[in-house]
Amino acid sequence: MRRTIRSRGGEEPFTSIDPSSRSPAVTMQAAVTVLIVLLSLDFLSAQSKSDLRNSSNVQTGETGQKTKNQPHIIFILIDDQGYNDIGYHNPTIKTPTLDKLAAEGVILENYYVQPICTPSRSQLITGRYQIHTGLQHSIIRPRQPSCLPSHMDTLPERLREAGYSTHMVGKWHLGFYRKACLPTRKGFDTFFGSLTGSVDYYSYRSCDGPGLCGYDLHDNEHVAWGQKGKYSTMLFTQRARKILESHNLTDRPLFLLLSLQAVHTPLQPPKSYIYPYRDIANVARRKFAAMVSTVDEAVRNITYALRKYGHYRNSVIIYSTDNGAQPFTGGSNWPLRGRKGTYWEGGIRGVAFVHSPLLKRRRRVSKALLHITDWFPTLVGLAGGNISQSQGLDGFDVWPTISEGKESPRKEILHNINPLHKYLTETKGSDDKPTKKAATVSPTKGATFKKPKKQKKAVKQKLNKKSGFKLKATKKPQIFTQPATKSKKSKPVSKLKQRSGPKSKPAPESKTKPQFQHQPILYNKPKIQSSGTPSASGAFNHKSKRTTSQNHNLSQSRPAQNKSKKQLKEQFKLKSKQMFLQNQNISQSGSPTPRLQPAPPPLWDTSVQAAIRVGDWKLLTGDPGHGDWVPLQMLPTLPGRWWNLERSSAPRYKSSAHKNVWLFNITSDPFERQDLADQRPDVVQQLLARLAYYNQTAVPVYFPPDDPRANPSRHGETWVPWADEEEEGKYQGVYKKGKNAKKKRKKKCQLCKLKSFFLKLNTGMMSNGI
Repeated sequence: MRRTIRSRGGEEPFTSIDPSSRSPAVTMQAAVTVLIVLLSLDFLSAQSKSDLRNSSNVQTGETGQKTKNQPHIIFILIDDQGYNDIGYHNPTIKTPTLDKLAAEGVILENYYVQPICTPSRSQLITGRYQIHTGLQHSIIRPRQPSCLPSHMDTLPERLREAGYSTHMVGKWHLGFYRKACLPTRKGFDTFFGSLTGSVDYYSYRSCDGPGLCGYDLHDNEHVAWGQKGKYSTMLFTQRARKILESHNLTDRPLFLLLSLQAVHTPLQPPKSYIYPYRDIANVARRKFAAMVSTVDEAVRNITYALRKYGHYRNSVIIYSTDNGAQPFTGGSNWPLRGRKGTYWEGGIRGVAFVHSPLLKRRRRVSKALLHITDWFPTLVGLAGGNISQSQGLDGFDVWPTISEGKESPRKEILHNINPLHKYLTETKGSDDKPTKKAATVSPTKGATFKKPKKQKKAVKQKLNKKSGFKLKATKKPQIFTQPATKSKKSKPVSKLKQRSGPKSKPAPESKTKPQFQHQPILYNKPKIQSSGTPSASGAFNHKSKRTTSQNHNLSQSRPAQNKSKKQLKEQFKLKSKQMFLQNQNISQSGSPTPRLQPAPPPLWDTSVQAAIRVGDWKLLTGDPGHGDWVPLQMLPTLPGRWWNLERSSAPRYKSSAHKNVWLFNITSDPFERQDLADQRPDVVQQLLARLAYYNQTAVPVYFPPDDPRANPSRHGETWVPWADEEEEGKYQGVYKKGKNAKKKRKKKCQLCKLKSFFLKLNTGMMSNGI
């Protein structure tokens, strides 16, 4: 029976079939037909999917299967952001995006970088310590003909071999004197950013001294003109978003290194970002905090683009600083000690976190020991690349540590060994003029710390009283304390009278034998100067009966004062040698002992700037840099009461002028307030041995002189490569100025100095008054 349904508005009627009027045969036949159609459609769709999959495998080969498991890697590198310059460490810094990403990912709280820009970036790109690239001394300046070693593979090269599309946006700072040094020649498919270390945020002008300024913004290997007036953080973020937008999901995986210039000086935030920090009194800190907020917004835009263009679910976002902050330009590492450019924790402990949907254990804080060199093998392994092709890597694959919370394979970190940076002390040269000499360590004489040219006459009288080498008969070796302060406070003449007088009492005799198993680097033994002067040392305060009697006999045979300097020196050398042999052959109890082997050479020259972390222990030698704790309260009134309150207990230039060994247990003392070098000489020896081991693998420092051909005035007021490709390795080793080179004296301008003084005074008054 056919039923007709009238539609509204006079439309054509809809016709329907009454199901009750159908016969069973017709109904069964229709059901079978529908089932056949559905099965055929399902088979065709499956066949089409299989064909598409096969065709894609034919086109891409084995990389098609790899692409499915290879994540997109977004590495965001920030410049000069300190430990206290992020919201989850300091709520006054407004970084909601960074805080959210870190909270949902893994916060790396035991992560280390290098104290300055170039070393951190070189170790990220190569996966090797500075001592293995020749860049262990300093940054690469714009006019220096230096860059990454040409024979060394890089992270983007290995990722590109694994099938990745590699892009870099932002600051390079790894040398550009030849075209072979450019980012596009080091593994990046594209590059947009600056080549030098610091540029103006709006004009992109970079200077390397007075009159040496040029434009520094490049697109691949060409100068990117027409960008003046655009804020660099926003400009770099826009370029990164364009890369994400244009990247095809079905194509290769993506590696993007977004190396922002912020928050490096100059402090130039947009005005709209300063208003939320209007309550901060210090102008530099206020501007610095505003620049951190621009970084937070940039990261928000990047993560938004990842979600918008479908990359987020298969991506790994890594956020890291390149070094600690500079407090005097607004940054803060509080409560860590030190600042940028130092090997204290404030200079090398970095802010970092990893955010990814691919993490197996998220929303946690990792305290595993990690270093910036670990990103090379970690990311290459994550990308399915071949790490075995990269020989001599110093990093470890720490992805299981980050993703699953497993134990870190890294047990130690060599922060650096810089043989060009030695701890200098004032000494007297042959012409009695103050000179600079490094404090080295002798195998038999201890530290070479020479006295200043005070008390000349007293020195000659002391010559015969303090004889050679007196071995201390205690089990614990004496470690470098602060001999300079003792020598300054003591009066040599009065000491002489006391020791030569009948009332002088010798030290109690020890029953133990001299301990020779410790390395002599820890002994504080005297060093004899060319004039025959014993250095200031605490070794003279510990005497046995035998050494006292020897001093008495030596005083009786004292030569006349009118003898020549040469005769005094020869006689003193002879007597000191005899007494040293006596001390070696006879114990303090008077019983003869077998002849011991001569003392081995020192483990390490502690005047060399070096730092190493092994387990919980951290050792610093030489001059680690400015070691104060700088809280935020002292920034508005520098220097003020907080400055004096939080200064180190022993200022380096006064009482601890000769101290060059520090030891800290970082796990129990992360703020480096308790130096344990005196209490744990065994640990000091072990860590010195590790420094000596690493130093054997070091390559020579490469620090060439500035090349005048790099002057931007010769290249259209721009910073561009200036040397030919054949000039690689033209400079060997380190550039040293000639001794006879005379500096040109500039004419003094008293009016200019006065103007500069009032300008600084006015600026300071205005800064504190705002």
